[in-house]
Amino acid sequence: MVDNNNALLTPAHTAARILAGLLVGCAIAASYEPLRTQAAEVDAIGAPAPIGFADVIERVKPAVVGVRVKVPEAAAPDDAQRRPPDATGRKFGAPPPPPDKSQSDTSVSLGSGFFVSGDGYVVTNNHVVANGLSFEVTTDSGKTYQAKVVGTDPQTDLALLKVSASTEFAYVRFASGLPRVGDWVLAVGNPFGLGGTVTAGIVSARGRDIGEGPYDDFIQIDAPVNVGNSGGPTFNVKGEVIGVNTAIFSPSGGSVGVAFDIPADTVKFVVQQIKEKGLVTRGWIGVQIQSLSPAIADALALKSTDGALVAQVERNSPAAKAGIEIGDVVHAVNGEEIKDSRELARRIAAMPPGASTKFGISRGGQEKTVTVTLGKLPRTSAEARGEEAKPREAPVLGLMLAPASALAGAGAPGVVITEIDPNGHAAESGLQTGDVILDVGRRGVNTPGEVRKLVDEARAQSKKSVLLRVMRGDMVVFAAVPIG
Repeated sequence: MVDNNNALLTPAHTAARILAGLLVGCAIAASYEPLRTQAAEVDAIGAPAPIGFADVIERVKPAVVGVRVKVPEAAAPDDAQRRPPDATGRKFGAPPPPPDKSQSDTSVSLGSGFFVSGDGYVVTNNHVVANGLSFEVTTDSGKTYQAKVVGTDPQTDLALLKVSASTEFAYVRFASGLPRVGDWVLAVGNPFGLGGTVTAGIVSARGRDIGEGPYDDFIQIDAPVNVGNSGGPTFNVKGEVIGVNTAIFSPSGGSVGVAFDIPADTVKFVVQQIKEKGLVTRGWIGVQIQSLSPAIADALALKSTDGALVAQVERNSPAAKAGIEIGDVVHAVNGEEIKDSRELARRIAAMPPGASTKFGISRGGQEKTVTVTLGKLPRTSAEARGEEAKPREAPVLGLMLAPASALAGAGAPGVVITEIDPNGHAAESGLQTGDVILDVGRRGVNTPGEVRKLVDEARAQSKKSVLLRVMRGDMVVFAAVPIG
């Protein structure tokens, strides 16, 4: 053998070179080994997603139940599940099975739930048990138990059932704190009455408001959730409940990967109160509030839209007694900043009646702190005023209104829109919260009563719509709103 220099290589030389090459290769490989080991350690510390979820599901699935509710025929959900005519929007509950001809006066609604204690307390949705005549839960093993409703909370769409049996039930625990966007989640429930079904996905978003109630703060997930999953739990990979499935958005009636969960912290708060009192009591100060639009913030000479604007103060309410006024902007509660009206409503509701609470407010460009002793949230606004309950007067054109002078200062003309029905004719006509109505039918208005009177007159004249002149920011436009 000859090398590049034409020198004759003996077998010994060749063997030496091969050995040297192997030693160099080993040294190079050894230099990379710490990197591979370090990468493996990082993966372990970072807790990568498991290859499968079988171990988690094996532990938690026995605690998940199907909920079967017998309801009056007139109250039973149809197979479209309250789907709007255009087949879009929210869908709740579960379709009933084929009707039992022997019991034509009743029907059955199906949902999901889960044990939160070994002595038989079951969490589900309020809309699953609403109008129920009798209640059953079926465990993963196929056993069926009679249940009774301990209490419900329509504001958060939660209900607590109790099963009495001489057995210790498997149960699950709630997670502490919110999951992160992107975390793996597992939904378990009773879709379409099929029994325990597991789906997987991730947390898509947090803090969603879908217009279902004053305390909307949903976790959005993309795990497939279908009708019948309502009331069932969603777990993290530790087997802790991060939320309760309650709603989906769907154009077709099936899952499209947009589902909403009530957060675990909300569920814990509601369940504890129902177990202790049979109902939920919330803090209350007696104001109507709204989030700040850029137009209103500008009108009030505010630098941002953070905070909640006080549109109305109930007579003799805790807020009135403490000196809170119409037009105040609440920007902090007990020193913690408030982003919008939803956050303020949730903060107040989560505090017990009787709590002394400090509100940071802006009034006429000045910062103030007002201390309010919270009252108990009444069931109706009439109860808050100490009056006999009366049917609530419907908003005008699907709008809640307040004099613009109360918000923008004395002498400001028109009536400001403080709330709007998102599905009403006014919203379809382009009106928005913060718009100021100047004219109705070419006649000036300054109070909600004047708006109502002119709309009623237009109806009496069999007009199909009413013409409004509206100011939005520094623009003035006309809008025709149907009134049929």
